Amino acid sequence: MDRLTSMAAFVKAVEMGSFSAAGDALQMSAQLVGKHVNHLEQRLGVRLLNRTTRRQSLTDFGRSFFERSKIILAEVETAENMAAQTQASPSGRLRINAPVSFGMQALSPRLPEFMKANPLVSVELTLSNRAVDLIDEGFDVVFRVGQLSDSGLIARPLAPYRLILCASPLYLEGKPSINTPWDLQEHECLSFSHTELRTHWTFDGPQGKIVVPVGSRLMADHGESLLCAGLAGLGILLQPIELVYSSLRRGDLIPLLRDYPVPSRPLHILYAPDRQLTPKLRSFLDFATEKFGVDSVQLEVF
Repeated sequence: MDRLTSMAAFVKAVEMGSFSAAGDALQMSAQLVGKHVNHLEQRLGVRLLNRTTRRQSLTDFGRSFFERSKIILAEVETAENMAAQTQASPSGRLRINAPVSFGMQALSPRLPEFMKANPLVSVELTLSNRAVDLIDEGFDVVFRVGQLSDSGLIARPLAPYRLILCASPLYLEGKPSINTPWDLQEHECLSFSHTELRTHWTFDGPQGKIVVPVGSRLMADHGESLLCAGLAGLGILLQPIELVYSSLRRGDLIPLLRDYPVPSRPLHILYAPDRQLTPKLRSFLDFATEKFGVDSVQLEVF
Protein backbone atom coordinates (compact mmCIF):
# COMPACT_ATOMS: atom_id res chain seq x y z
CA MET A 1 0.00 0.00 0.00
CA ASP A 2 1.08 3.58 -0.64
CA ARG A 3 2.69 4.92 2.51
CA LEU A 4 1.30 8.46 2.22
CA THR A 5 -2.22 7.19 1.50
CA SER A 6 -2.04 4.97 4.58
CA MET A 7 -0.79 7.92 6.63
CA ALA A 8 -3.64 10.11 5.33
CA ALA A 9 -6.18 7.39 6.19
CA PHE A 10 -4.80 7.11 9.72
CA VAL A 11 -4.86 10.89 10.29
CA LYS A 12 -8.39 11.19 8.96
CA ALA A 13 -9.58 8.26 11.14
CA VAL A 14 -8.21 10.01 14.22
CA GLU A 15 -9.70 13.38 13.24
CA MET A 16 -13.14 11.93 12.35
CA GLY A 17 -13.30 9.47 15.26
CA SER A 18 -14.06 6.32 13.24
CA PHE A 19 -13.06 4.35 10.17
CA SER A 20 -16.47 4.77 8.59
CA ALA A 21 -16.45 8.59 8.94
CA ALA A 22 -12.88 8.68 7.60
CA GLY A 23 -13.94 6.48 4.68
CA ASP A 24 -16.79 8.87 3.81
CA ALA A 25 -14.36 11.84 3.85
CA LEU A 26 -11.76 10.03 1.75
CA GLN A 27 -14.26 8.34 -0.55
CA MET A 28 -13.15 4.83 0.38
CA SER A 29 -14.76 2.04 2.42
CA ALA A 30 -14.35 1.74 6.18
CA GLN A 31 -12.72 -1.65 5.58
CA LEU A 32 -10.08 -0.07 3.33
CA VAL A 33 -9.34 2.61 5.94
CA GLY A 34 -8.82 -0.18 8.46
CA LYS A 35 -6.45 -1.96 6.08
CA HIS A 36 -4.38 1.20 5.68
CA VAL A 37 -4.11 1.64 9.45
CA ASN A 38 -3.19 -2.02 9.90
CA HIS A 39 -0.57 -1.68 7.17
CA LEU A 40 1.01 1.26 9.00
CA GLU A 41 1.08 -0.60 12.30
CA GLN A 42 2.65 -3.65 10.68
CA ARG A 43 5.26 -1.52 8.91
CA LEU A 44 6.14 0.37 12.09
CA GLY A 45 5.88 -2.62 14.39
CA VAL A 46 3.95 -0.49 16.87
CA ARG A 47 0.23 -0.18 17.63
CA LEU A 48 -1.20 3.25 16.77
CA LEU A 49 -4.82 2.85 17.89
CA ASN A 50 -6.53 1.03 20.72
CA ARG A 51 -9.75 -0.21 19.12
CA THR A 52 -12.88 -1.78 20.53
CA THR A 53 -16.26 -2.38 18.89
CA ARG A 54 -17.51 0.96 20.26
CA ARG A 55 -14.53 3.32 20.37
CA GLN A 56 -10.95 3.95 19.40
CA SER A 57 -8.15 5.88 21.11
CA LEU A 58 -4.58 6.73 20.33
CA THR A 59 -1.67 4.96 21.98
CA ASP A 60 1.17 7.10 23.31
CA PHE A 61 3.22 6.41 20.20
CA GLY A 62 0.12 6.84 18.03
CA ARG A 63 -0.37 10.36 19.41
CA SER A 64 3.19 11.38 18.51
CA PHE A 65 2.92 9.71 15.10
CA PHE A 66 -0.40 11.48 14.45
CA GLU A 67 1.09 14.93 15.11
CA ARG A 68 4.13 14.23 12.96
CA SER A 69 1.98 12.76 10.17
CA LYS A 70 -0.14 15.91 9.98
CA ILE A 71 3.01 17.99 9.43
CA ILE A 72 4.30 15.63 6.73
CA LEU A 73 0.99 15.58 4.87
CA ALA A 74 0.75 19.37 5.00
CA GLU A 75 4.25 19.68 3.54
CA VAL A 76 3.38 17.25 0.76
CA GLU A 77 0.26 19.26 -0.07
CA THR A 78 2.29 22.48 -0.17
CA ALA A 79 4.85 20.90 -2.50
CA GLU A 80 2.12 19.64 -4.81
CA ASN A 81 0.48 23.07 -4.87
CA MET A 82 3.81 24.62 -5.84
CA ALA A 83 4.10 22.18 -8.74
CA ALA A 84 0.57 22.98 -9.85
CA GLN A 85 1.27 26.71 -9.74
CA THR A 86 4.42 26.23 -11.80
CA GLN A 87 2.35 24.66 -14.56
CA ALA A 88 -0.43 27.23 -14.34
CA SER A 89 -0.67 30.15 -16.74
CA PRO A 90 1.02 33.33 -15.48
CA SER A 91 -1.60 35.88 -14.44
CA GLY A 92 -2.13 38.92 -12.23
CA ARG A 93 -0.37 42.25 -11.72
CA LEU A 94 3.44 42.34 -11.74
CA ARG A 95 5.07 45.40 -10.13
CA ILE A 96 8.56 46.18 -11.45
CA ASN A 97 11.05 48.91 -10.54
CA ALA A 98 14.14 49.79 -12.60
CA PRO A 99 16.69 52.61 -12.94
CA VAL A 100 15.53 55.28 -15.38
CA SER A 101 18.01 54.85 -18.24
CA PHE A 102 17.99 51.05 -18.11
CA GLY A 103 14.21 51.04 -17.83
CA MET A 104 13.64 53.37 -20.76
CA GLN A 105 16.36 52.19 -23.12
CA ALA A 106 16.65 48.44 -22.39
CA LEU A 107 13.64 47.16 -20.44
CA SER A 108 10.72 49.11 -21.93
CA PRO A 109 11.41 48.14 -25.56
CA ARG A 110 11.31 44.46 -24.56
CA LEU A 111 8.30 44.53 -22.24
CA PRO A 112 5.75 44.18 -25.09
CA GLU A 113 7.34 40.84 -25.99
CA PHE A 114 6.85 39.59 -22.43
CA MET A 115 3.26 40.83 -22.26
CA LYS A 116 2.33 39.31 -25.62
CA ALA A 117 3.70 35.96 -24.44
CA ASN A 118 1.77 36.30 -21.13
CA PRO A 119 -1.60 37.88 -21.99
CA LEU A 120 -3.05 37.37 -18.49
CA VAL A 121 -0.25 39.36 -16.81
CA SER A 122 -0.56 43.13 -16.32
CA VAL A 123 2.57 45.16 -15.59
CA GLU A 124 3.09 48.23 -13.42
CA LEU A 125 6.53 49.64 -14.23
CA THR A 126 8.11 52.33 -12.05
CA LEU A 127 11.38 54.00 -13.06
CA SER A 128 13.55 55.75 -10.48
CA ASN A 129 17.22 56.11 -9.67
CA ARG A 130 16.79 55.83 -5.92
CA ALA A 131 17.14 52.47 -4.18
CA VAL A 132 13.50 51.54 -3.53
CA ASP A 133 12.47 49.22 -0.69
CA LEU A 134 11.09 46.16 -2.49
CA ILE A 135 9.20 44.84 0.55
CA ASP A 136 7.76 48.06 1.98
CA GLU A 137 6.83 49.49 -1.43
CA GLY A 138 5.25 46.28 -2.67
CA PHE A 139 7.37 45.50 -5.73
CA ASP A 140 7.65 41.98 -7.09
CA VAL A 141 11.06 42.56 -8.68
CA VAL A 142 13.58 45.39 -8.91
CA PHE A 143 16.56 45.90 -11.21
CA ARG A 144 19.58 47.39 -9.49
CA VAL A 145 22.84 48.75 -10.94
CA GLY A 146 26.00 48.81 -8.84
CA GLN A 147 27.32 46.93 -5.84
CA LEU A 148 24.60 45.38 -3.69
CA SER A 149 24.20 45.96 0.01
CA ASP A 150 23.32 43.06 2.30
CA SER A 151 19.55 43.52 1.90
CA GLY A 152 18.53 39.89 2.39
CA LEU A 153 16.93 39.85 -1.07
CA ILE A 154 17.59 37.13 -3.62
CA ALA A 155 19.72 38.54 -6.47
CA ARG A 156 20.11 37.06 -9.94
CA PRO A 157 23.17 38.47 -11.75
CA LEU A 158 22.60 39.87 -15.22
CA ALA A 159 25.06 41.06 -17.87
CA PRO A 160 27.25 43.91 -16.54
CA TYR A 161 25.97 47.42 -17.17
CA ARG A 162 28.43 49.03 -19.59
CA LEU A 163 29.30 52.74 -19.74
CA ILE A 164 31.02 54.67 -22.51
CA LEU A 165 32.75 58.07 -22.65
CA CYS A 166 31.68 60.28 -25.54
CA ALA A 167 31.02 63.84 -26.66
CA SER A 168 29.47 65.70 -29.58
CA PRO A 169 31.62 67.08 -32.42
CA LEU A 170 30.14 70.47 -31.55
CA TYR A 171 31.70 70.33 -28.08
CA LEU A 172 35.05 68.92 -29.20
CA GLU A 173 35.62 71.60 -31.85
CA GLY A 174 38.40 73.91 -30.70
CA LYS A 175 38.79 72.19 -27.30
CA PRO A 176 42.03 70.74 -25.86
CA SER A 177 42.75 67.20 -27.05
CA ILE A 178 41.74 64.25 -24.87
CA ASN A 179 44.45 61.58 -24.87
CA THR A 180 44.33 60.30 -21.27
CA PRO A 181 41.69 60.39 -18.52
CA TRP A 182 43.63 63.16 -16.76
CA ASP A 183 42.90 65.46 -19.73
CA LEU A 184 39.24 65.47 -18.65
CA GLN A 185 40.13 67.93 -15.91
CA GLU A 186 40.41 70.58 -18.59
CA HIS A 187 36.88 69.91 -19.85
CA GLU A 188 33.24 70.20 -18.87
CA CYS A 189 32.09 66.76 -17.70
CA LEU A 190 28.33 66.30 -17.47
CA SER A 191 27.81 64.67 -14.07
CA PHE A 192 25.25 62.09 -13.00
CA SER A 193 24.12 63.00 -9.50
CA HIS A 194 23.87 59.42 -8.19
CA THR A 195 26.74 57.29 -6.88
CA GLU A 196 30.38 58.29 -7.24
CA LEU A 197 29.84 59.36 -10.88
CA ARG A 198 28.90 62.84 -9.68
CA THR A 199 32.49 63.72 -8.73
CA HIS A 200 34.85 60.98 -9.95
CA TRP A 201 35.11 58.91 -13.15
CA THR A 202 37.04 55.63 -13.25
CA PHE A 203 38.95 54.07 -16.16
CA ASP A 204 41.04 50.96 -16.76
CA GLY A 205 44.47 52.01 -17.99
CA PRO A 206 47.57 50.10 -19.08
CA GLN A 207 49.00 50.39 -15.56
CA GLY A 208 45.73 49.75 -13.74
CA LYS A 209 42.74 51.70 -12.49
CA ILE A 210 42.64 55.48 -12.92
CA VAL A 211 40.23 57.65 -10.92
CA VAL A 212 39.84 61.22 -12.17
CA PRO A 213 38.03 64.05 -10.35
CA VAL A 214 35.56 65.75 -12.68
CA GLY A 215 33.49 68.91 -12.52
CA SER A 216 30.69 70.50 -14.48
CA ARG A 217 28.25 73.37 -14.46
CA LEU A 218 25.47 70.79 -15.06
CA MET A 219 24.58 67.87 -12.83
CA ALA A 220 21.38 65.81 -13.25
CA ASP A 221 19.80 62.68 -11.80
CA HIS A 222 18.55 61.42 -15.20
CA GLY A 223 20.86 60.31 -17.98
CA GLU A 224 18.33 61.53 -20.56
CA SER A 225 18.79 65.12 -19.37
CA LEU A 226 22.56 64.78 -19.64
CA LEU A 227 22.22 63.28 -23.13
CA CYS A 228 20.31 66.36 -24.30
CA ALA A 229 23.04 68.58 -22.87
CA GLY A 230 25.77 66.48 -24.47
CA LEU A 231 24.12 66.61 -27.89
CA ALA A 232 23.87 70.39 -27.51
CA GLY A 233 27.61 70.60 -26.97
CA LEU A 234 27.65 71.43 -23.26
CA GLY A 235 30.16 68.79 -22.22
CA ILE A 236 31.44 65.21 -22.13
CA LEU A 237 29.17 62.28 -21.28
CA LEU A 238 29.85 59.09 -19.31
CA GLN A 239 26.62 57.16 -19.78
CA PRO A 240 25.24 53.66 -20.44
CA ILE A 241 25.74 52.34 -23.95
CA GLU A 242 21.99 51.76 -24.34
CA LEU A 243 21.33 55.46 -23.76
CA VAL A 244 23.81 56.85 -26.29
CA TYR A 245 23.85 53.98 -28.81
CA SER A 246 21.63 55.62 -31.44
CA SER A 247 23.50 58.93 -31.19
CA LEU A 248 26.82 57.15 -31.63
CA ARG A 249 25.56 55.32 -34.71
CA ARG A 250 24.38 58.57 -36.28
CA GLY A 251 27.65 60.31 -35.50
CA ASP A 252 25.96 62.83 -33.22
CA LEU A 253 28.33 61.61 -30.49
CA ILE A 254 31.92 60.39 -30.80
CA PRO A 255 33.49 57.78 -28.45
CA LEU A 256 36.56 58.95 -26.54
CA LEU A 257 39.56 57.30 -24.88
CA ARG A 258 39.18 53.89 -26.52
CA ASP A 259 42.42 52.74 -24.85
CA TYR A 260 40.98 53.54 -21.41
CA PRO A 261 37.72 51.55 -21.11
CA VAL A 262 35.25 52.39 -18.39
CA PRO A 263 34.72 49.50 -15.91
CA SER A 264 31.28 47.98 -16.25
CA ARG A 265 28.92 48.01 -13.26
CA PRO A 266 27.07 45.00 -11.82
CA LEU A 267 23.40 44.61 -12.77
CA HIS A 268 21.03 42.37 -10.83
CA ILE A 269 17.35 41.54 -10.65
CA LEU A 270 16.14 41.10 -7.08
CA TYR A 271 13.09 39.60 -5.37
CA ALA A 272 12.09 38.74 -1.81
CA PRO A 273 13.31 35.39 -0.42
CA ASP A 274 9.95 34.64 1.18
CA ARG A 275 7.95 35.61 -1.91
CA GLN A 276 6.38 32.57 -3.54
CA LEU A 277 7.59 32.02 -7.09
CA THR A 278 4.19 32.41 -8.71
CA PRO A 279 3.92 31.71 -12.44
CA LYS A 280 3.95 35.45 -13.25
CA LEU A 281 7.11 36.06 -11.19
CA ARG A 282 8.90 32.97 -12.43
CA SER A 283 8.08 33.75 -16.06
CA PHE A 284 9.41 37.32 -15.74
CA LEU A 285 12.61 36.21 -14.00
CA ASP A 286 13.22 33.73 -16.82
CA PHE A 287 12.43 36.42 -19.40
CA ALA A 288 14.80 38.94 -17.80
CA THR A 289 17.57 36.35 -17.59
CA GLU A 290 17.13 35.51 -21.27
CA LYS A 291 17.11 39.14 -22.44
CA PHE A 292 19.61 40.69 -20.04
CA GLY A 293 21.56 37.74 -18.63
CA VAL A 294 25.28 37.13 -18.91
CA ASP A 295 24.71 35.04 -22.05
CA SER A 296 22.39 37.54 -23.77
CA VAL A 297 23.33 39.39 -26.95
CA GLN A 298 24.93 42.73 -26.10
CA LEU A 299 25.03 45.96 -28.10
CA GLU A 300 28.19 46.51 -30.11
CA VAL A 301 30.79 48.58 -28.27
CA PHE A 302 31.95 51.47 -30.47
